Amino acid sequence: MGGYENGDSPAGAAAGGGGVILGVDGGTTNTVCVCLPVAMPPPESPAAVPVLSRAVAGCSNRNSVGESAALETLEQVMGQALMMANTDHSAVRAVCLAVSGVNHPSDQQRMLDWIRDIFPGHVKFYVENDAVAALASGTMGKLHGCVLIAGTGSIAYGVTEDGKVARAAGAGPVLGDWGSGYGIAAQALTAVVKAYDGRGPHTNLTRQILRKLELSSPDELIGWTYADPSWARIAALVPVVVSSAEDGDEVANKILRDSVQELADSVVAVVRRLTLCGEDGNDQFPLVLVGGVLEGNKKWNISGEVVRCISEVFPGVHPIRPEVEPAIGAALLAWSYHRKGLKLENGS
Repeated sequence: MGGYENGDSPAGAAAGGGGVILGVDGGTTNTVCVCLPVAMPPPESPAAVPVLSRAVAGCSNRNSVGESAALETLEQVMGQALMMANTDHSAVRAVCLAVSGVNHPSDQQRMLDWIRDIFPGHVKFYVENDAVAALASGTMGKLHGCVLIAGTGSIAYGVTEDGKVARAAGAGPVLGDWGSGYGIAAQALTAVVKAYDGRGPHTNLTRQILRKLELSSPDELIGWTYADPSWARIAALVPVVVSSAEDGDEVANKILRDSVQELADSVVAVVRRLTLCGEDGNDQFPLVLVGGVLEGNKKWNISGEVVRCISEVFPGVHPIRPEVEPAIGAALLAWSYHRKGLKLENGS
């Protein structure tokens, strides 16, 4: 990415000149903050983004860990990124917080009220859902098109060139992000319990999951599952489901096929609501693909299958796999807002 992990970079000196920009991608699994110099030219490619520093912390989704812990994580990761860039809060000009769990204007306002107490009064803030940063990471800061995130959770989020937005899914595990890593793994655990009870077909997932968790019987899955409420802990079992499907297990294959359809349906719903495909349904539109479930080029290619399903409805879909991470997308958004001299927060 042409970036650096600490302030020893040549770009580090730029931080003292025009100040710095912070971009935060806050997820259920971890939170990443990157620091960019304000005085940088518009990057011509992902490799040209001059990252001064990059810091990583834990979960910042308040729906998962609670508001207090989430805010503590955000403050920690921003402070660490500034320290690594050999600068401090006084040098910050704009911050984009793109955090999962920010789903309503009231969520944005609560976070804006909190962050204003941390930075000097001249700093501009932009609080968004993490899907916005993910979209910007694939379009180099331009908000147009659709993004599909499938990691621990899942969401489809779209923006038109005139600023209309729509989303689908992203409601968390209780309300059914079934194409997410959590959704895939939870269905696999359920399939194992059903097979053990005699309520479902035999599956090789039983042997594979028990081996992975170092358990001796499906009976122990109940205690393991409820011992820790972390969604990411469940989602970490996705590779076991994929490998079982690749080995021919029909139960695992059905879980993945159903998940592909769920993810594709989410994108189709957003594209239809925003008419991103044009009136005739054939216009080209960018689809940014982000998240661990969609990574890799395995024999069971989840992202490829999702794109195939979408293209059957909208042949103009143009899949993009970002070359920079969502935190850089968030920073590019904040930098763009600052560069344009926008006075209203959240890009209004």
